[in-house]
Amino acid sequence: MRGERATIGKSLLDVQRELKIKATYIAAIENADPSVFETQGFIAGYVRSYARYLGLDPEWAFARFCEESGFSVAHGMSPAASIKRTATTAAAAQKTAPKDPFADPNATFVPRGQGFFSRIEPGALGSTAVLLGLLGLIGYGGWSVLQEIQKVTLAPVEEAPSVMSEVAPLGESTQMAALDESIGLATPSAEAFDRLYRPQALDLPVLVPRDGPIATLDPRSVGVLAVPQPSESESRLEALSTQMAEAALIEDEVQVTAEDVPELALVAVLPSWVRVQAADGSVIFEKVLDAGERYVVPSMEQAPVLRTGNAGGMYFSVNGQAYGPIGASGVVVKNIALSVPDVSQTFAAVDLDTDARVADAFAVAQNTAE
Repeated sequence: MRGERATIGKSLLDVQRELKIKATYIAAIENADPSVFETQGFIAGYVRSYARYLGLDPEWAFARFCEESGFSVAHGMSPAASIKRTATTAAAAQKTAPKDPFADPNATFVPRGQGFFSRIEPGALGSTAVLLGLLGLIGYGGWSVLQEIQKVTLAPVEEAPSVMSEVAPLGESTQMAALDESIGLATPSAEAFDRLYRPQALDLPVLVPRDGPIATLDPRSVGVLAVPQPSESESRLEALSTQMAEAALIEDEVQVTAEDVPELALVAVLPSWVRVQAADGSVIFEKVLDAGERYVVPSMEQAPVLRTGNAGGMYFSVNGQAYGPIGASGVVVKNIALSVPDVSQTFAAVDLDTDARVADAFAVAQNTAE
């Protein structure tokens, strides 16, 4: 049976786990030692079960076991089949029975447990020491900060505290006299104590004026009620219109002998984009003038300038006299001074009788103006 078990590669513990029979009983069957069994009546069943597990004939295996061990099946009522054995029989069996290898805890094949010190790694000792040192350093730092927070520093005061006179009024004169005679300090006044112990927050704040008086603020220029101020060009146009209105009123009342200012106008013979800018850069007029449209240039202190996208289609009109064209057709011309002397000296006069196209455009512009 031991050879068959070795052939199939099973250990005693494997057989014990699969057959649910103690390994000591399996070893006793292989050794043909029936004295190991506590109950003799189970030997036949153990031997046959083990033989069937190994693939042997159960009857043949049990017969060979009885032949080699001298075991014989006892009757159920005989003393040999009893569970309880006499002390002499048990002692004799214990003396004659071989030592059970699985009952010995010091057997060579039993795995040894690891000791306590063998499970401790050297690296863990270093990490533990570093952790303990860090905890100790943090604790010491917290303790030092707590000590600094709770530390009370007493500043020496040269003056005697006023509480002393209230607690011991009888010894006031003696103590103050001794203090004056030994040290020679003057008794502080009530104003000195008040200045010494007065909180800083009770001092009167020093007001420094940073802004002007509120009377100088104009509600029309600041705040939510501020009126938007006109631009410089709009202010100039408004002033110019006011002056012209005043001049018209004066002209109605007083006879003026001076000659009228010549009227300067832009007349478009062909559609052209024009832009008129004041001397300060503000735009006075900007539009695409169609053929036959005109624009009268306002009289200003400084002559405005003209920029056009189709110089060949733009002409000047000075009191009905045509001048031009400003440039070639389709050419952009800019920075042309819009004053009567500059126009009359720079551009040539046009005879409307010989140029029918310009004459028609001027006639349409004149009719539209009227």
